[in-house]
Amino acid sequence: MTAARQELGKRGERIAEEWLAQRGWQVVERRFRSGHRDIDLVVSRRDGEGRLVAFVEVKTRASADYGGPLGAVHWKKQREMAHAAREWMSRRRTAGDIFRFDVVGVVFGSAVPEVVHIENAFQVR
Repeated sequence: MTAARQELGKRGERIAEEWLAQRGWQVVERRFRSGHRDIDLVVSRRDGEGRLVAFVEVKTRASADYGGPLGAVHWKKQREMAHAAREWMSRRRTAGDIFRFDVVGVVFGSAVPEVVHIENAFQVR
């Protein structure tokens, strides 16, 4: 991956983090790694029944010319996220936690980046 693409991804993650924080989410962890697998953001907020924890994949694109970022979270990435999430849960789960997988797409290409948040984007078994 080129340095420019890495920087674009980091900018997208910062924007996604700020966007989620403005909507009541707290960052629990950034770039959680389990072997070669990673989760970009682990965020949480209080839910009626307990703590809702979302494992968030952030996909960033310079423009929407070649398809949006959300389609890039294919089955293999979902499986890798699930493995990393299980590791995270084994270390940090607390009683009453509710878990889900979210995807946040950040698209530059205009003066203001577009952010799309897909809650509960996929299920794993």
